[in-house]
Amino acid sequence: MSKLLESLRLGSLTLGNRLVMPPMATAKAEADGSVSQELVDYYAEKSTGGYFGLVITEHGYVRPDGKASAKQLSVASEGAVEGLRRLAVAIHGGGSKCAFQINHAGSMTSEELIGTRPIGPSAVANPRRGGTPRELGRAEMPGLVAAYRDAARRVKDAGFDAVEIHSAHGYLLNQFLSPLTNRRTDEYGGDLKRRIRLHLEVLEAVRGAVGEDFPVLLRLGASDFAEGGTTPRDAALAARAFEEAGVDAIDISGGFSGYDVPGLAGQGYFAPLAEAVKGAVSIPVILTGGFTEAAAAERILAEGAADLVGVGRAVLADSTWARRAVESLSP
Repeated sequence: MSKLLESLRLGSLTLGNRLVMPPMATAKAEADGSVSQELVDYYAEKSTGGYFGLVITEHGYVRPDGKASAKQLSVASEGAVEGLRRLAVAIHGGGSKCAFQINHAGSMTSEELIGTRPIGPSAVANPRRGGTPRELGRAEMPGLVAAYRDAARRVKDAGFDAVEIHSAHGYLLNQFLSPLTNRRTDEYGGDLKRRIRLHLEVLEAVRGAVGEDFPVLLRLGASDFAEGGTTPRDAALAARAFEEAGVDAIDISGGFSGYDVPGLAGQGYFAPLAEAVKGAVSIPVILTGGFTEAAAAERILAEGAADLVGVGRAVLADSTWARRAVESLSP
């Protein structure tokens, strides 16, 4: 049987296959971050037929100063739950399981967008966006952790099957992880153990809010691909700590490099990062990056580089891709 079509256990959740629709920002939410009909229709179309074992929605901001872009989804208030429920119902209606990705932009935003100076672990310009943030004070950490906690609870209340915490692509948690932007000298900066302290506090709070039987995923920027930045070895060590903290799966992507890295091409171009993490953990590892053919996804799984494969831009361009992929591998 095809590896891609095998079921997989993700914490308490059983996925029908190993094909994942990864989070991709659409800018289809309403201006206030609420769920629009256009967004519901989009996810209903992409998940029709249940060909994805898991659909992970685009990131939603956990509080207003964490908004990354215009018309981004919000999970920052209780008022968001009703709309998010419509989104979960649409995806479930197609036959797929669904996770919601929660995020804080940190310095990957602008004062013009959020109405206040962006925050970051240190007053260091964001390598992807520029602009120097205000350093987050130690006394502000509990409030930030609480924002992630409350957002995760709202995701569960809205009927999603899992929650994913975003720590990639240069957003706030990635900023704490990376030496490029974390120059702190307190307990939240320095060696890797201190740079992931905020992650571990967020994970503890999220787990406390959603309970032991609700899957928690973490999207990890596994390398910055920049001198002085994070490395695959850092990612492996961090992933092991996240597994010990109760994470049910690691979703691999780039750090400050984002998801496009000069010099990396081909289907599954982040495979070396996934392999480094997979060698350090026993939980499932998701690999996304450049897949356009079902056979390439099948090969990655057969080689053991990852446990699930995310297909993003090919699906964004063609809503029938997942159906055709599954049919091509079916006996």
